[in-house]
Amino acid sequence: MSNMRRREFITLGAAVATWPLAARAQQGERMRRIGVLMAVTERDPESQFRVNAFEAGLRELGWVEGRNLRIEYRWAPDPDLLHRQAAELVAATPDLILANTTPVLAALLRESTTLPMVFVQVTDPIGSGFVPTLRDPAATSPASPVSSFQSAASGSKR
Repeated sequence: MSNMRRREFITLGAAVATWPLAARAQQGERMRRIGVLMAVTERDPESQFRVNAFEAGLRELGWVEGRNLRIEYRWAPDPDLLHRQAAELVAATPDLILANTTPVLAALLRESTTLPMVFVQVTDPIGSGFVPTLRDPAATSPASPVSSFQSAASGSKR
C-alpha cells in the first residue's frame, strides 16, 4: 500500500470513527468506546502502522485514549477466531465498531444489526447486502463505508 493510500485510509478511518462520537457528545462527557476488529495478527507490521496512525488521527480530533475514549481491539487472523472475536466485540456494546474487511463486516453483522459500524476495504458492499446504497447507507443499515462519513467527519473535532 502506498504512503498516500495509507494516509488516506488512516485519516478517513479516524474521521469516520469520530463522526458518530461527536454526534453523541451532546449527551455529556462520558468515556466513548470504539471497537475495532481486524482480520490479521496483532504483530503484523502493517496493522501496527494503521493502529498507530488511526490513534494519532483520533488525537488530532480531540479523542484521547484514556481521557475521553477507549479503543478495544480484536485480532482475528483465522475464520474460527473471527467469529468468536466478532461475538465478543458486539457483546461489549461499543459506541461504534470499525471493520476492516469484507469477512470482518459479515461476521459483525451476523452478530448485530443495531450497533453502528463503519467499514473499510469491503468489496462490493451493495452486492454483498451490507448496505442498500452508498449515498445514505446509515438510513437503512447499521453499517456505512468510511467514504460516506468523510465530509461530515471533517467538522467533528472535539
